[in-house]
Amino acid sequence: MAKLDDAKKILTAIKMPVRQQSDMCCYVLLAMCNMTEKKSWSEAYSSWIRIHDIMQYISNNYGITYAENSRETIRKQALHNFRNAAIVEDNNVETNSPNYRYRITNEMLKLIHEFGSTAWHNSLSYFLQNHESLTELYSSKKEVTKMPVHINGNEYTFSSGKHNQLQKMILEEFAPRFAPNSICLYVGDTIEKDLHKDISKLQQLGFTITLHDKMPDVVLYRQDKDWIYFIEAVTSVGEMSAKRVIEINQMTSKVKSGKIYVTAFLDMATYRKFATSIAWETEVWLAEAPDHMIHLNGDKFSGPHTKR
Repeated sequence: MAKLDDAKKILTAIKMPVRQQSDMCCYVLLAMCNMTEKKSWSEAYSSWIRIHDIMQYISNNYGITYAENSRETIRKQALHNFRNAAIVEDNNVETNSPNYRYRITNEMLKLIHEFGSTAWHNSLSYFLQNHESLTELYSSKKEVTKMPVHINGNEYTFSSGKHNQLQKMILEEFAPRFAPNSICLYVGDTIEKDLHKDISKLQQLGFTITLHDKMPDVVLYRQDKDWIYFIEAVTSVGEMSAKRVIEINQMTSKVKSGKIYVTAFLDMATYRKFATSIAWETEVWLAEAPDHMIHLNGDKFSGPHTKR
């Protein structure tokens, strides 16, 4: 089947591991794109879809029937890895909810639209520059260059990659400047999701986090001010949008401490790409200019500056 071969070429091109280039994963990608044999890739479109709907689409359009008990296999082998690679996103409800759905990300859809066209190679290069591939993330830990980082006086190691590089700078450069004497309540890693998670302190502060909640990349607590810093480290996706602020507020509805929302970027160039989608009443920090903050909250920080 031509479209199955196309899907495999796309997954290979974006450096998905061989296991995620299987026929099943390819059929899942086709279903997520609402793609049939007769359609061109420029006609692909994204819509929220359940795993059951994916299986039904594959059966109706490609004659491949997966048993109902295959849903978990599809989720783990295809959708979980697709989500980690920014190929798909979910609608942020509990995974056991009947309303839990996935869809192709905007970035992936733009790339798919160019498959087979003269713009494909340029679009692919741009995509790869902005997304860490799972091939790199899943490579042998022996081959991964580790980055040492100190968290609450203890030494940890981050796996390599721009995202973890930015998280390291948040802990070692942002925190001393703008959250002095704070402790880290949570930080993840691209390979080890919950690298550090102070469950006891989180519960003490009123967090009621379930396995389905998506924690911000870094959470700091400054005890002298009773402030919590929710920080998203953004290299390709995940800025502190209005939607994200609402999600965090819902997740921390019982938390009484002051809440500060920060989007961190490596540089100004990356910040510019997301500037229009970052929520008001939040902060922006650039690792390339660590002594400064961008305040998107009007009169709270207005006033004259002292002459230098």
